Amino acid sequence: QVQLVESGGGLVQPGGSLRLSCAASGSIFSAYVMGWYRQAPGKQRELVARITSGGNTNYEDSVKGRFTISRDNAKNTVYLQMNSLKPEDTAVYYCNALYGSTWSWGQGTQVTVSS
Repeated sequence: QVQLVESGGGLVQPGGSLRLSCAASGSIFSAYVMGWYRQAPGKQRELVARITSGGNTNYEDSVKGRFTISRDNAKNTVYLQMNSLKPEDTAVYYCNALYGSTWSWGQGTQVTVSS
């Protein structure tokens, strides 16, 4: 399994922005499918955004046009730029790496959108 460490969460006002980062261990980061998931209290974990090894991306409908996932293979890091944040974006955000049939998860970072 790959080790994943998220950072960048925090408290932000509605309409604000945050950038999450996820640093991964391992020498084959460029081959991983990387994703960001989130879990709000009382709800199931859901996929927010995913980026393939080739750079193709997909997003959950509610974040399209507001969130952008990107990766820097030289730094073994994936990012989630979150703009126009809404209170309903409040959740613990988890980084995920998929290689073959192996899933790896980070410890999560809290994002709270509140005035």
